[in-house]
Amino acid sequence: MNPAFRGFLARPNCPPELPCLVLANLFCLRPNESEKLFMTLDEATKHINGCAAQMNTRYEQVVFDELTIVSLAEKKGRVVWYHGPRKENFHQNFASDLEALRSELLSEQHDPGDFEFARHAGGTHFDAFMVVGMGLYLICNNTNSSMSVISKNPLWLSAQVPFVDLSDKFRARPLALG
Repeated sequence: MNPAFRGFLARPNCPPELPCLVLANLFCLRPNESEKLFMTLDEATKHINGCAAQMNTRYEQVVFDELTIVSLAEKKGRVVWYHGPRKENFHQNFASDLEALRSELLSEQHDPGDFEFARHAGGTHFDAFMVVGMGLYLICNNTNSSMSVISKNPLWLSAQVPFVDLSDKFRARPLALG
């Protein structure tokens, strides 16, 4: 081993013939350490529901009445979790409801916590998405209004704070399904 690297690679009291142990510890996860790096579905839905409640309180009415986590991994759409008024027929209109966000959603590589709004998507057309994990997206929708109407209310500014906080949570600990 090059003596210049000895102090960087070897642990104190570690034999010089085992310098890779420190590097191995940098890349290997011990049992239960992945739980600290990634959010479970249960944790994610608690954060999402908490965010929605805070947004509604700040806005003084419901901002998003439809929230869903979808997996778009391997070009296949799958609903992972759903909360809203259209549980029975959500799948039927998914492709058309996604239209306003489709190009943004599919055109770029997004990181967990990234989000986008569709200002003119009305009715059941989706209003926003947030990347919550690898190939996993939170879809947010107000089935009775559009972002252009919602954002005209002066209370919208303060209602965005919990949404940005939620994005920071997914940026720090993305959702991983296991």
